Amino acid sequence: MTEPTPSSRPTSNWKKPVAIAVAAVVVVTALGYAYASPYLALNSLKQAADARDAAALSEYVDYPALRVSLKQQVGEMLQRRIQAQHSSNPLLMLGAVIGAALIGPLVDAYATPEGVAALLNGMPPTGKPGERPAPPPPSTPASSTPAEAAPPAPASTQAEAPQPRPQASAGYRSLNAFAVTWQRSANGERYAAILQRHGLFSWKLAAVELNPADAGDGASAPN
Repeated sequence: MTEPTPSSRPTSNWKKPVAIAVAAVVVVTALGYAYASPYLALNSLKQAADARDAAALSEYVDYPALRVSLKQQVGEMLQRRIQAQHSSNPLLMLGAVIGAALIGPLVDAYATPEGVAALLNGMPPTGKPGERPAPPPPSTPASSTPAEAAPPAPASTQAEAPQPRPQASAGYRSLNAFAVTWQRSANGERYAAILQRHGLFSWKLAAVELNPADAGDGASAPN
């Protein structure tokens, strides 16, 4: 019987700790990517929505689930509006009933690249009859006309305070749900876009929450 040569033992001694270290690095990297995956998906979703790239959006939006959520949320919003009126104003009641009849077209309008872009830019549906997604706010190009060359604004415009941008925060709600929440006014009016996990690393926009003005508290981070 031949005995192992002394030179073979050191080789086998260092292979095991190296394999353990490599496995640990792989596990930590996978966990880090898994944690960051909804943030990466949200960034890709926002870029695809702003570009109106329907093909790319189909990878990041669960349109059937989003339609169901929009229909439910808009219906509940209109129901709250009716309850708040206490049937005291027949004309307002009539408007709410008409709005309820137009939930389908509103859902059709927002379950589109334009609608997704509006949702991700802080402009959710309000339940008004015939409502269409508002276009995203225009970005100011770097090569715009210098301020001294621009004509002066009217006095009334200068006196008006600029409209504050919706404040947004993002984070996990559970292992399989990730929410982007916008604070739209100082009185606490909020809404949220919900991404659901698909598989291990994939996420899709699947729901919205159109909350009433007093729905919850909490500070939010600037967008």
